[in-house]
Amino acid sequence: MYLEIVTPEAVLFSGEVTSVVVPGVDGEFQMLDNHAPIISLLGKGSVKVYGEMTLEEEVAEKFVKENGVTLLPINSGTIEMKDNKVIVLAD
Repeated sequence: MYLEIVTPEAVLFSGEVTSVVVPGVDGEFQMLDNHAPIISLLGKGSVKVYGEMTLEEEVAEKFVKENGVTLLPINSGTIEMKDNKVIVLAD
């Protein structure tokens, strides 16, 4: 699946990943390849990305790598999954 992580400052990442776990307002949920379309609000927590991520040097400090998972702490945001593309708008 294709993932794009966008903040008000910049596009932090765009590329292919295996799966994404996000902090929904009612709890965490995961999206895998060919997930049904969804739009949801995000709460405070971490976006967890599974799969190889090549990060640009100027944004790499925003992410934490832990046990093969790449984490991005966020305060809030929204997510859209459609046509095997995930867009995370994060604060």
